[in-house]
Amino acid sequence: MEIFRAVSDTFWSTKVWLPPGTTWEDIRPGVREDVNHADYRHLIYPIPLAAVIIVLRWVVERYWIAPVGKALGIKSTGPKPPKPNAVLEAAYNVNARLSHKMVRFKAQHCKNNSREITVRLMKQVDLNERQIEYWWRRRRAQDKPTTLVKFCETSWRCMYYTYSFIFGSIVMWDKPWLWDIKQCWYGYPHQSVSNDIWWYYMISMAFYWSLTASQFYDVKRKDFWQMFAHHMITILLMALSWVCNLHRVGSLVLLVHDCADIFLESAKMTKYAQYQKVCDTIFAIFTVVWIVTRLGLYPRIIYSSSVEAPQILPMFPAYYIFNTLLILLLVLHICWTYLILQIAYKAIQSGQMEGDVRSSSSEEISDSSENSGRVLTNGSTPKKQPRTEKNGTTANSVSSASPKKKQ
Repeated sequence: MEIFRAVSDTFWSTKVWLPPGTTWEDIRPGVREDVNHADYRHLIYPIPLAAVIIVLRWVVERYWIAPVGKALGIKSTGPKPPKPNAVLEAAYNVNARLSHKMVRFKAQHCKNNSREITVRLMKQVDLNERQIEYWWRRRRAQDKPTTLVKFCETSWRCMYYTYSFIFGSIVMWDKPWLWDIKQCWYGYPHQSVSNDIWWYYMISMAFYWSLTASQFYDVKRKDFWQMFAHHMITILLMALSWVCNLHRVGSLVLLVHDCADIFLESAKMTKYAQYQKVCDTIFAIFTVVWIVTRLGLYPRIIYSSSVEAPQILPMFPAYYIFNTLLILLLVLHICWTYLILQIAYKAIQSGQMEGDVRSSSSEEISDSSENSGRVLTNGSTPKKQPRTEKNGTTANSVSSASPKKKQ
């Protein structure tokens, strides 16, 4: 117990987290009548609030978003399952438990152990290698979320980001630091937390806690760990900024992050609903807004905390901690911007947005793979019918959702 107390006292040393000459007692709530300091004990509130958000999300998706998606004609069922085969099913389940992810049974990508499994299965069932691969792809597709599930998930996030940006804009409109970032540093650390900023912080942090939890059962995407790191860095930044009474710069970061995500989630919604032209237009708007906010306004905040703050405040070690976390978020933004520009470039070449950045970790069954499977099982080649969109153009199969923010 003494060791724990010693480590805690060392970690929370005022020499690290507060300007010279300031103690934790100086910023304790209630010490000064003219300043309402942030209370670190309130950081526990976002956790139960996150549970409420998860329940609310389930209710909204099930009884509101899902019926709307079905009315739009979005598929609520997955591909047709393969023919029952006890041997292949047992091998599939064993492999899934061992690897914790689906093995891609395509000949050109198989590793040696996958090849050995396929050869061993050929000896147990009356199927050749390509038939086993085809069965495996069809079986793997059964574990993937349907388009309706992805539509519901995307719609929920779009609703939240729309609310958060509107609420944040209303809250921040009369705040002087929105119009002059230097106001984040004048008078620090004795800056009051108003009720609207308190709610803005608590709800935002609760949402990121809910995203961190739901990420493990939501649609799995190839940037899973980047998004997990993004959420954890965001929560850590918000928590530390609250403890150190840096809520002004924290609220600016929140507001900048919410704007672009509205258009991102809207683009994905229209993609799932097969409104391709609308999707392309919204995605173009999203690209512009993303670059302006994430690579324009957000670096301006980092510039203020890195260059302007030292001219107003005496520096202390926490300065470097916060700036490191802010820069890590910027690095993630740059990586995602590269992926977004790739999608935009391909969309310009093809005339429509073919997919999105954060595709599923597993591959979709394309029409060609389904056709090849029918050739193997039936011995004849079926005629491939194009799928027509609501706007009259032929669409590709919908992949999963695109990058995100802060979250």
